Amino acid sequence: MLCKWENLPDYMRNDAVKEYYNILSKKKGSLFVKRVFDILVSLILIIILAIPMAVIAVMVKCDSPGPIFFKQTRITTNGKKFKILKFRTMVNNAEKLGGLITEANDKRVTKLGEKLRKIRLDELPQVFNVLFGDMSFVGTRPEVMKYVKKYTPAMYATLLTPAGITSMASISFKDNDEYFSDPAMVDKNYMEIILPKKMELNLDYYRKFNVFYDLGIMLKTVKEVFS
Repeated sequence: MLCKWENLPDYMRNDAVKEYYNILSKKKGSLFVKRVFDILVSLILIIILAIPMAVIAVMVKCDSPGPIFFKQTRITTNGKKFKILKFRTMVNNAEKLGGLITEANDKRVTKLGEKLRKIRLDELPQVFNVLFGDMSFVGTRPEVMKYVKKYTPAMYATLLTPAGITSMASISFKDNDEYFSDPAMVDKNYMEIILPKKMELNLDYYRKFNVFYDLGIMLKTVKEVFS
């Protein structure tokens, strides 16, 4: 749900964010339905996916040494920190062996991890993040603090609602290895090329947002994953 303007962090209370806050303030009913939908569907999916997730967990554990889950601090609604959950797809302590962004042909990715990433099965545990309210099925993909600190004033508007598992930006930029082929340029390409374009789509989402639009994005995501 949308919190009161005066309760937002100081860095979010700017004119650029206000524009999108006003848009969302007229859609409080849809935001409420969105949250109810997230709770009900995440509960159903947890029940349906319990056995498949247990099987994947065993496979991850057998595939390479390390924990089953990858947990990383990300930023969500109103600048709140949370631990995003994924099945581990890289070697243990991968963050100490390279950057925060996965490069093209990244040697840290395990054989099983590569397969899980292809059809996004590594993200199944995020249904728990959705249930707890830190994420939604549709919304801006959560970033680490390093990148949030470099947001433009308008980009902070994406923190007005929970981070998402999928979005039009995620779908549009699902194949962008060409930007991550040079390790020395990964951060620069992400911040200067990819992130601004993704944020344009994320902010446009607020203008178009309604429950049916969310459903359309979810169906499009499923189609893209299996195409």
